[in-house]
Amino acid sequence: MANKPAVYNNRLGLKGWVYAGKYSFERYLYIGHRLSGMGLIAYMVLHIIETANRMRGEEAWAALMGLFASPVFKVIEYLLFAAAVFHAMNGVRLLMVELGFFLGKPEEPVFPYKSSVMKHRPLTYIIMLLAGLIIVLGGSSLFFE
Repeated sequence: MANKPAVYNNRLGLKGWVYAGKYSFERYLYIGHRLSGMGLIAYMVLHIIETANRMRGEEAWAALMGLFASPVFKVIEYLLFAAAVFHAMNGVRLLMVELGFFLGKPEEPVFPYKSSVMKHRPLTYIIMLLAGLIIVLGGSSLFFE
C-alpha cells in the first residue's frame, strides 16, 4: 500500500504567502539583515578584485567596463542598492531598539503582558516602509534615466 502525500488545506489563502507562521516579522528582518550583510561583504571582495583588474592594462579594463554596461549588471546593481538600503535602515531600527526608543513609559505589568516587541512594531513598520520607498525611488532613478 503506497503512502499518499499529505493534503494541506490552504485556509489562509493569499495571506498564507506572507504569513510569518510561528516566526515573527522581526525574525524575517533578522534573516534579511544577515543575508544582505553577507551579500555586501561579497560585493566588497568582488569590487576589490574588479578594481585590481585595472593593473592588467587599458584594454582589459575597457573590456570589463563594457561587460558591466550590460542590462544584467543594471539589475545586479539595483539588487546591491536594495540590499544596502535594507541593511542600513534595519541597522537604524536595531540601534533605536537597543537604545530604548519607542519603548514607552514603565508601567505595572498586567496580564496579559504586552511584549516590548509589540511596542516597537510601529517603528519597524515605519522604517521598513521608508526603506521600501527609498528602494523604489532609487530603482526608478537607476532604470529610467
